[in-house]
Amino acid sequence: MDKCTNEEQLFDLIEENKAIISEEEVGCAFNILWQFQKQKTGLLKSVECIRNHPQFLTLYNLTTNKMELMNDDNLVNVLYQIQQFAVESHDPLVEALVTEAWRRLERFEMNVLAKFSTCLADQHLQFSPLMGKIADIVSRNLETIQDLRSLSVLMVSISSLTSQRFQEQLVKKTELLFDTIDSSQVNIARRIVQFLRNIKYSYYPLLERCNKVFLSNVNDLDLDFISKIFSLYHSLQFHNFQFILVTKKRLIEMIPLFDQPATFVKLFVVLGPVAGPEEKKRLESTILLMSEELTSQQALAVIGAMEEMESRNLRLIKRIASILHKNLENYKPIELLKITQALIVLHFQSKEFFVKLRELLLSYLKISVKTSEISILVCAISKLPSPHLDEVGISRIEAILPQCDLNDLNSLATSVLRWIHYGHVYPDNTTGKQLKLLQKLDHYGHQRLQKYNNLNSLCEELKSLKGDWFSESLLEETVATLQRLVDEINYRNVAGIAYFISRTNYLNTLLLDKIASVVLQQIEKIHPFAIFAIILPFSTLNYDPPQRDEFFGTCIQHLNSYLSLLDPLRIVFLGFFLATLEYFPEDLLKTIFNIKQIGRLDSQLEILYSTLNRKVQFRLMELNRAVCLECPEYQIPWFHDRFCQQLYNKDIGSLNGAQQQIYKMLAEVLGGINCVKASVLTPYYHPIDFECILDKRKKPLPYGSHNITLGKLPEMHWESNTQIVGSRLPPGAERIALEFLDIRAFCRNIPHLKGKSAMKKRHLEILGYRVIQIPHLEWNSMALSTKDARMDYLRERIFGDGKS
Repeated sequence: MDKCTNEEQLFDLIEENKAIISEEEVGCAFNILWQFQKQKTGLLKSVECIRNHPQFLTLYNLTTNKMELMNDDNLVNVLYQIQQFAVESHDPLVEALVTEAWRRLERFEMNVLAKFSTCLADQHLQFSPLMGKIADIVSRNLETIQDLRSLSVLMVSISSLTSQRFQEQLVKKTELLFDTIDSSQVNIARRIVQFLRNIKYSYYPLLERCNKVFLSNVNDLDLDFISKIFSLYHSLQFHNFQFILVTKKRLIEMIPLFDQPATFVKLFVVLGPVAGPEEKKRLESTILLMSEELTSQQALAVIGAMEEMESRNLRLIKRIASILHKNLENYKPIELLKITQALIVLHFQSKEFFVKLRELLLSYLKISVKTSEISILVCAISKLPSPHLDEVGISRIEAILPQCDLNDLNSLATSVLRWIHYGHVYPDNTTGKQLKLLQKLDHYGHQRLQKYNNLNSLCEELKSLKGDWFSESLLEETVATLQRLVDEINYRNVAGIAYFISRTNYLNTLLLDKIASVVLQQIEKIHPFAIFAIILPFSTLNYDPPQRDEFFGTCIQHLNSYLSLLDPLRIVFLGFFLATLEYFPEDLLKTIFNIKQIGRLDSQLEILYSTLNRKVQFRLMELNRAVCLECPEYQIPWFHDRFCQQLYNKDIGSLNGAQQQIYKMLAEVLGGINCVKASVLTPYYHPIDFECILDKRKKPLPYGSHNITLGKLPEMHWESNTQIVGSRLPPGAERIALEFLDIRAFCRNIPHLKGKSAMKKRHLEILGYRVIQIPHLEWNSMALSTKDARMDYLRERIFGDGKS
């Protein structure tokens, strides 16, 4: 058999010797057949050809007769090879092999057990009693397992049946065995990452070690492998700048190698979102040329990638949309949602397309019984240009409410709110029913929260919760539930809880104090990457926990050894979070503003989508400004003049209703319109709503013609951006900044100033301003319901005791 050079020779040999072939030779035959297949390109077609060969049936019958004589390794190998030839899982031989393997299960070696578990997984038996038995065997023998290759295979197969305690044991065992593998074992590392994805655990120590394996073998990674890792990292929210950078280079080298739609689409999907402008053009041009050959699934993959790329290639958008249009009936509900979202983001307009899409979604909705599917369909319908649902749709939603989790409820409520919002455009009698439906959603949401008795389960549902409905209807109840379960906060869930709190803008000192306490007690168990999420709520909500200096000091000390390994983007955000809290660790700042680090950040900005790119640049500017103003002793230069000039090149912004009202009253209070300036830019480019100057007798000073007007740059007002304001004033005079603070400046539940607003106040005071902040709650209160009361309020704030 080993001397055969093709399938026909092997099949001839089997035909001639079928009477004397042993059980070992049956296994050998299957193995050699599969080796031949792996060398071919048209694998599926070839597999079908082999399976239909008369002598394949001979092998099939020989296997049936001799399986009980096969040793364990041979038995499982034959099962594995038969499945590779696409023999159905309900085939009698496959069922017989599985049954025979089950009978021998307890005596299997770990490598045999691992391969058998893969066979079961391929048959979609991850939740079967048989897979449960395998999980039990792994659990009982975990201490003696020394082969990480076999263990990694088993971990992926049994991941759906593992408890949290068992998961932690598997992770710990993997860490112990990791150094026993060769650094070239990329498939073992991939399976470990896949296991972490399956159990939804972003365990950074293992992810980092696996990432090092991928980086050291990047030149050997093919497109399929890189695509798989990108997908796994995305699911785990593990963003490694170095991996993206080196694989991007490798993927760009692959562009000329692929000229078939199947492979080029895969390259387009992986490379497109991280490619530079020139590469994006090449990719889009090539995919346009191939568009006639794309299948429905390939078109779906392309439109998803174009959404991430923020593509503006109208010709390509229309071409892909036409393919999607022809195949709409073939897509599943989740795929229709992806199509809807992508085309809306890409500003695609076609009445005919959206009418057909809407009809299709409604037809699915009328027959669907799955909770998640109905939630997806309703979400897709609500995003269409005509987000309107009839009574049948409303009744479908009502029917599934008792089975919905918080994410489903939130998605449904967001959709209902869209319909209510558009009610005046499409008036009918369903608006009242939609309001009643919203009340029912509130009821089930509260009911679900009250029943929670496990914090980790709650955390899983809270990960992606956001939106107006959740904030208005469920936030109080959610915080109360978190408070009830506060003792369950530990090193594993503390970052998730902290990140959730930061998104709510809800200040709860009990929860934040508990987070700080857990960090101080269990810092050694918390990965440094988790520090970002932990610090975020304290920064956002402007809250100092007890033992403030010890808490922040511990967090920064824990991060120090990782500074050189962190993505530039992460370090910028971390520096900004700490700056809002008046915390400026010198080592961190010197790392951020190192020229080499700024260069790395520029490289990373090239692969970020535009919204995040702008946000990172803005945060770097804000951090640069904070350090220059609050820590001049660090001698970090201000280098954002050009950026700020581009940012504020147009008008700073028109005044809203409340600001216009205040402007007119200030003019009256100060004795004329020439005594107050609106929309002013300070040195270091802080925009302020209003500015005025009082002399030493508290008399307003009029502005001369040299002063700035709305929208002009501060160079016209100041000799230099770094000059302190007071130096230009007459002796004893003071410059006053008046800021109207809307709801965004305060915590949601109490009138406590948030971090960015508090930092701005500090900066203006350093620049020589007396800062008067006018909270919207005070300005709109009953006490200030008349013009005279408001005028008196402004006079008191400006000319009173001088306090802000």
